[in-house]
Amino acid sequence: MKISQKLIPYKALADMIADSFGKKCEVIIHDLSTPQSSVVYVANGYITGREVGQSFDHLVKQVLLSKNFKNDYNANYTFKAENGKQIKSSTSLIRDENEEVIGAFCINFEIEDLMKMKNFLNDFFEEVEASDNDNIGVQMEPFDNVMEVIDNLIDKTIGDTDLNNLKKKDSIRMLTFMYNKGIFLTKGSVDKVAEKLGISRVTVYSYLDEIKKNAKTK
Repeated sequence: MKISQKLIPYKALADMIADSFGKKCEVIIHDLSTPQSSVVYVANGYITGREVGQSFDHLVKQVLLSKNFKNDYNANYTFKAENGKQIKSSTSLIRDENEEVIGAFCINFEIEDLMKMKNFLNDFFEEVEASDNDNIGVQMEPFDNVMEVIDNLIDKTIGDTDLNNLKKKDSIRMLTFMYNKGIFLTKGSVDKVAEKLGISRVTVYSYLDEIKKNAKTK
């Protein structure tokens, strides 16, 4: 996948950070103009298994909606990767010359070995232990700059879809992506999506109920 010109300068930064912190450090660049395939560059991707062409996982739930998100970044939140590795992560938004959010820069550090040395690294892990994850699953009142990013993600997910000939399966496909990525954890998101798709909020809720039921049966 080709990386956009505006994000190319961040490749060298990603490689420098990965080289500086070694084989336990992974760096990912996201292009948020293509939410469904936002990953455009990965350094040391073997740590979490992330690959170019994949989508973001934690941007909404653990970054934008975290009470620790400020100045366009959230540092030191933790998660368990699909391969079971415990990861300490920090993510910063990337803005262009017009202050529009165009991407995200993510640093993932595998901390399993460091956890064994916790008694010697209390200062390092203080922020990890205090990391706030209890907002996941609860609809949040977002800050204005967060809503800017959410709106942009909704727009980019819909993309060039022909809304005049929108079929139910296409709506459910887009809503499933947004649901899985945490878009609907923000207040007002259902109304925004309904308006942009040209369907009623009742229909959106109906589709979301269907998506949730299908998720439970898998």
